[in-house]
Amino acid sequence: MKKLADRTSRIAGSPTMKVTATVDRLRREGVDVIDFGAGEPDFATPDAIKAAGHAALDANFTRYTPASGIAELKRAICERYRAEYGVEYAESEVIVTAGGKQALDNATLALFGPGDEVITHAPYWPTLTEQIKLADATPVLVRTHPEDGFAIRAKTILDGVTPRTRGIIINSPCNPTGALITESDMAAIAEVAVRQDIWLLLDLCYERLIYDPAPHNLPRLLAEKCRDLTVLCGSASKAYAMTGWRCGWAIGPANVIAACGAIQSHTTSNVNSMAQKAAVTALTGSQAPVRAMLDEYRKRRDQLHAWLTADPRLRCQKPSGAFYMFVDVSEVLSVDGLRTSMEFADALLAEARVAVTPGEAFDAPGFIRISYATSVDNLREGTRRLIEFVGRHTMSETRHGQ
Repeated sequence: MKKLADRTSRIAGSPTMKVTATVDRLRREGVDVIDFGAGEPDFATPDAIKAAGHAALDANFTRYTPASGIAELKRAICERYRAEYGVEYAESEVIVTAGGKQALDNATLALFGPGDEVITHAPYWPTLTEQIKLADATPVLVRTHPEDGFAIRAKTILDGVTPRTRGIIINSPCNPTGALITESDMAAIAEVAVRQDIWLLLDLCYERLIYDPAPHNLPRLLAEKCRDLTVLCGSASKAYAMTGWRCGWAIGPANVIAACGAIQSHTTSNVNSMAQKAAVTALTGSQAPVRAMLDEYRKRRDQLHAWLTADPRLRCQKPSGAFYMFVDVSEVLSVDGLRTSMEFADALLAEARVAVTPGEAFDAPGFIRISYATSVDNLREGTRRLIEFVGRHTMSETRHGQ
């Protein structure tokens, strides 16, 4: 067998997508699985957005568009960021991408290369580090801590800076922890970035899903402090329940966006045309559906947290954003039973038919990620199964120890 390119040996498949694929296979086999692994809203795309997609199709808006996106959508993105954050960007500083993932990948390829170090915080969304590797750069991980609510601190980020640091990637709200970075911590990072000419790449795909009032105007802060070193990556997927439409964007200096456009022109070309029209309506239309979804997620978060923390063997904090509960299951692990959170997740799926994502996917062994982007009924039943599973395995380990 011929050898594959070296880059394929540096990366691994997405562990979060693996959970989704496993759940899909089991359900096709007729197995009753409660899916706590899904990283996507369970809500339907709002009707007005769907109608815009239908209208585009009916109008035969089905051909190629400019590779970097239609002007109408770029204007809508600029206007949404002006309305939400008070920042001014031109169409030449925006590219439309196939979801936030491509926005981040384009920017990573455009900015980083061999010999570069790129800092990000752990636990982390696994795609971030894999994209750094695909760019032939080196990911540098700094830790956030459960006793600090996994808060993203400037000091820990900046302690990782070396003469080879080319970029810093911040994900806030963070997947999988739901933690935020404060404006003061972001400002401290920005000041060092300016002095040392370091790129700041922000993953803001959950930016509309922050539960409680908190100063988090990162786009304006960075526009004021280091606009020429900042790339903002966003997405319609989470806020507008449009994961399958595949529409995201990157905003940044015109030369960086032009480089992203050149990369995209030779890979995927344009985001599908109907999705672009739908995204225009999402961004320019009523934002009431976003607020309604956020309110429902808040109720689910609070209820799930109450159910889980009623069992002292499961420890977790309420996330500030996104829709994940990051749960410490280390009390259930032992050398004589379930040794890792990976084994915990596998056994939970096999025995209780509940799918979760193990902490190893996020470089956080001993934890599991529970998505509460599902109904309260599913949360109730899945939590019941989870706690019964924990009880069985804790009793089994106790008997074994005796």
